[in-house]
Amino acid sequence: MTAAQEHSALQALEELSQGQRERLAYIEFRLYFLGDISRADLKQRFGVAPAGATRDLALYRKLFPGNIDFDNTTKIYVIGSRFAPAFNHAPGRVLTALSQGFGDGVNPVVGSLIPCELPMELNRPQMDVLAPVTRAIHQGKAVQMKYLSHTSGASKRQIVPFAIATDGLRWHVRAFDRKNQNFLDFVISRMSDTTVVDDGPIEKHELPISDIQWNRIVELDLVAHPDRERPEITEKDFGMIDGVLHLKLRAAMAGYVLRQWHVDCSANHRIEDKAFRLWLRNPLALYGVGSAKLAPGYDVPTISN
Repeated sequence: MTAAQEHSALQALEELSQGQRERLAYIEFRLYFLGDISRADLKQRFGVAPAGATRDLALYRKLFPGNIDFDNTTKIYVIGSRFAPAFNHAPGRVLTALSQGFGDGVNPVVGSLIPCELPMELNRPQMDVLAPVTRAIHQGKAVQMKYLSHTSGASKRQIVPFAIATDGLRWHVRAFDRKNQNFLDFVISRMSDTTVVDDGPIEKHELPISDIQWNRIVELDLVAHPDRERPEITEKDFGMIDGVLHLKLRAAMAGYVLRQWHVDCSANHRIEDKAFRLWLRNPLALYGVGSAKLAPGYDVPTISN
């Protein structure tokens, strides 16, 4: 396909309805990652009639002829010899679809699309707990809840949530805590009886613009651990450029990421556990970062007069 033809095809995509683009993207997903697509696949995913599935396949073939061929033996469409993806397939969503299938609650395609083994999810937020929190975030309101913490035990809290985040194991809510008058992280699985509070506008000091740790961006340089063998493998695994993985993280999240990734944050890379394949080359970047207490091996530097 020439550049002009590609531009014309992409322009034609923009003129289609959202539903048509979603079906064409699914056709391409199947071709790209599974190698084939049939009318039955479209029917199962979108609930379209056979005639509608045929039209979608014909349209994709018209727009991107090098991407798709018809196998007369199997009577299904297969990936073309000149395949070049027209849609942006985000790695995270691709891996989720391959390992867990598609599903929107209406026409779900459940189960992995290829053999896949996943660890058990240890932390699954309850939907009746999560939904009021996300509504409050969207509507700019507060949440009343019961919360279980290590320091206070069970207590009633009123928070002003503005974002959700994950450390890879647990889902958190970043929120202003009206009890402690501070911005904190709340683990969703420790919440219960969440309800949206409609008691007027949020105060300025409760807004995310006032959360210093959330708005501060720290730049961290991760390198292969100096005391481990075969650093080139670590560099390949983590997609390092010139031996460095440069991260920009919110200060509120940095400690969680460094802990989850098993990054040795000690100044002299003293952690001996071989599970720590990464070393934080610039630990001073964590100075003043509230979540740094979670960073493995990190010591707050002492400043002498």
